Amino acid sequence: MKRLWALVFALALGFVLFRSGLDFDYVIPKRLARLAAICIGGVCVAWSSIIFQTLTGNRILTPAIMGYEAVYLLFQALLVLLLGTASLMLLGSQGNFVLSVLLMLGYSWALQRWLLREGNSNVYFLLLLGLVLSLVIGTVTQFVQLKISPGEFSILQGFSQASFNRVQPQQLLFSGLLVAALCLGFARTLPTLDVLALGRDQAMSLGVDYPRVVRLQLALVAALVAISTGLLGPTAFMGVLVANTTYALARTFRHRVTLPMGSTIAIAIFIAAQLLVEHVFNYKTTVSILVNLLCGTYFLALMLRTRGTR
Repeated sequence: MKRLWALVFALALGFVLFRSGLDFDYVIPKRLARLAAICIGGVCVAWSSIIFQTLTGNRILTPAIMGYEAVYLLFQALLVLLLGTASLMLLGSQGNFVLSVLLMLGYSWALQRWLLREGNSNVYFLLLLGLVLSLVIGTVTQFVQLKISPGEFSILQGFSQASFNRVQPQQLLFSGLLVAALCLGFARTLPTLDVLALGRDQAMSLGVDYPRVVRLQLALVAALVAISTGLLGPTAFMGVLVANTTYALARTFRHRVTLPMGSTIAIAIFIAAQLLVEHVFNYKTTVSILVNLLCGTYFLALMLRTRGTR
């Protein structure tokens, strides 16, 4: 773990200072803002993915299957369709962020309110419905895209890919405080998550109030995904790589170990991707493309390896 932290520190130092000319008036403050966004996004991706996989008992699923990112993309598409380029000026980045987070939280609340009410804890039906809704919402988004002009589509494309360049100081402050409060508030539930990793029946036999714990943890996952997506954009397969790399390095499923380690790994991946975008590809590609390429390849390899062991 210490070596991992040392690696992240070295990457962060290189990210801030490399080819900066020690410009403390513009370059370094901008990079520090991007680094803060990377840290917030890394914590959100790691915590949401690892906790979600604990709840579902599946190591190849991420919260993206629930349709949160699909809702975000549909919202952005409708904004561009109805308001055009004026949507950027009317709402601003701060207003867009707040509305996106609230919309994703409302979507999550409606799902849980409908499916997990009255002590029901059928997580698998929730996953199935989330997958179907994600496909339906994605289809609607594609239909909306056909109705917008090429110029407006370029605006929408900017929101559909993860980026650390559009974050604002107010967003960073609000997001950082909210994520810190959520993580600290739920830190006391980590032993309960360790029990949930044993399975639903085992957890209930050990006295865990399974329906209540599932609802609370899903609410935490939704909040973290909403914050990271609203701040950075969709991250798709990122959680698969982070979670499974964490399990391989930690060699334990204790969340007191896996969550901090997963956060560190996610931050390292984001910093490395941003360094490649800035200094190797010279902004001719995006962080989202690099991360999705790496994580998607890992996901396919994991699927093939899992199938081969059956």
